[in-house]
Amino acid sequence: MEIGEPGKGELRIRVDAIGLNRAEALFRAGFYFYQPTLPASGIGYEASGTVDAVGEGVDGFVPGDAVSTIPAFYMNEYATYGEQVIVPAAATVRRQEGIDAVTSAAVWIAYTTAYGMLVEIGQLGAGDTVLITAASSSVGLAAIQVANHLGAIPIATTRTSDKKQQLLQAGAAHVIVTEEEDLVTQVRALTGDSGVELAVDAIGGAGVHTVVSSVVRGGTLVLYGALDPSPMPLPFADDGRGRNIRWYYFAELTLDQPRQLRRAELFINAGLRSGSLSPVIDRTFDLDDVVEAHRHLESNAQVGKIVLTVRH
Repeated sequence: MEIGEPGKGELRIRVDAIGLNRAEALFRAGFYFYQPTLPASGIGYEASGTVDAVGEGVDGFVPGDAVSTIPAFYMNEYATYGEQVIVPAAATVRRQEGIDAVTSAAVWIAYTTAYGMLVEIGQLGAGDTVLITAASSSVGLAAIQVANHLGAIPIATTRTSDKKQQLLQAGAAHVIVTEEEDLVTQVRALTGDSGVELAVDAIGGAGVHTVVSSVVRGGTLVLYGALDPSPMPLPFADDGRGRNIRWYYFAELTLDQPRQLRRAELFINAGLRSGSLSPVIDRTFDLDDVVEAHRHLESNAQVGKIVLTVRH
């Protein structure tokens, strides 16, 4: 494909690295919350590289600037899998000095999602406890780091014990292996029988009853994924008492809330500078090996982010 020239408000980027997300595998397979408009030009939310052309009306960027995309568009409009891509300037941020392209490509979906759930919605503070399901994902690991950055206590879950030690090394205060331990019993034992102030759940399905029962009365459950494709019932805690329950999708911050997005950008960049936030890279693949990379993504064997690198 000829990429062409950027239009009004757009940048063309020479891509060095591309962050993979489960959203893209779901979109490709037709299971995402919106469907491809065919013929589709591509997929992908995250990339890092250098600006090589600037469209009309764009201020603040010049060719040669090191940049990364943030997920502030839909894949029917723009895509990031390519040697060159055209993206909105409004969905582009300058890359922090000292942050390489692979690291930068792994930042923005994971950390804006974690920030939105823990800070903007959960109002998590020092000493609060947060339950993070499917914690070996890039968002789960980002949430562990954000919780520690805030002085909160992250409790991670994983299905089997294979990833337990890696999650402890990644900063989880406690890890619950859900195929071997009862989630509610373990959470209550770790929280003095009260429950967590916040739970962020990427799994959904019938297990949502167990997750909401791990939350303290009046606490908050944020659902942000559906790794379990079975129907999700209305969450109902075992004590019959009320919890705050809401769905979260990263685009509500990146597309709809410019002030929140600006706060997220400042928060994340500060964490990257201090080293308290640092994306975990599971594995890199060459762009030519994108099929193998997607198979690895769908295997659920990874811990952290999968990144494509581009040879020019």
